[in-house]
Amino acid sequence: MKLYYVKIIETLAVIIIYIILKDICFKIIDKTVVKRFLQEARGIITKRFINIIFLSISVAVTLLVWGVKQADLAIFIGSVLTVVGVAFFAQWSILSNVTSSIIIFFNHPIKINDSIVILEAKDYVIEGKVTNIGLFFVTLHTDDSEEITLPNNIFIQKSIKKIINRTEKDEELE
Repeated sequence: MKLYYVKIIETLAVIIIYIILKDICFKIIDKTVVKRFLQEARGIITKRFINIIFLSISVAVTLLVWGVKQADLAIFIGSVLTVVGVAFFAQWSILSNVTSSIIIFFNHPIKINDSIVILEAKDYVIEGKVTNIGLFFVTLHTDDSEEITLPNNIFIQKSIKKIINRTEKDEELE
C-alpha cells in the first residue's frame, strides 16, 4: 500500500512540473506575441505544439513511474515515431514549414506590417508588405495589389532586406 502512495506522489510531482513548465512557456510565448506585434493565432498554434510535446513527455514519465518497463515504452514510442516519420516523410514540407514557423516566431526580425524586399536572384526581387505569418506561409502584399505567399521554409532561407522608414529609424536611435 505504501508503494502506491509513493507512486501517487511521484505522479502528482510530474503533473505539477508539467503545469509549471507549460505556464512558463505560455508566458514567454505571450510576451513574444506582444513584443513582436504578432498575430494571436500564431501564439495559440505555438502553444498547442509546445503543450503536445510537454504532455507526451509527462505521459511517458508517468508510465515509467507506474511500472511500465523502459524497453516496452521505448518500443512503443519507437513504433509511433516510425509511423509518424513515414507519414511526415510523405509530406516532408508540412513538417519543414511547421518547424520554420516556430523559428520565425521566436527568432526572425520580420513582423507583420514590415515592408521587405526578398532578394531572389541578382535581377529578381520580391517587394511587399508582410500581412500574415501563418503556420505554413508568409503572405506579402505588393504595391501592384498582388498577394504573394511564400512557404515558411523558403522564407527563412532567403536574404531579406527590411525597409525602414524615417519614423522607425528615429525610434531605433532613441
